Amino acid sequence: MEVTGKITKVLDVQKGTSKEGKEWQKLIFTLETTEQYNNLYAFEIFGAEKVETFNKFNKVGDDVKVDFNVSTNEWQGKYFTSLQAWKVFKAESNLEKAVAIIDSVMPPADEEDLPF
Repeated sequence: MEVTGKITKVLDVQKGTSKEGKEWQKLIFTLETTEQYNNLYAFEIFGAEKVETFNKFNKVGDDVKVDFNVSTNEWQGKYFTSLQAWKVFKAESNLEKAVAIIDSVMPPADEEDLPF
């Protein structure tokens, strides 16, 4: 799945140790879209390398596009759903969209047609 919006919060990194003794890290960030309803998302990023990369390239206020999976787990008869972001990248600005549209509409100039 994919959604585009503005990063509104980046929560502190959570760290722990699994039952197997392996250390883990996760980060939660919120994203708000321009949709009228259901416009707030809380995404998880899991893994030290992914958390570090996210923090390096993203901050509150950035417009981003997020590719994510919906994951539900059961524990003691209760169900927990999370949105696991696996790709976060800068959203295309309106200027970039306009240039892309113009480029797709206007045919490339032929070198023979140039006046010089």
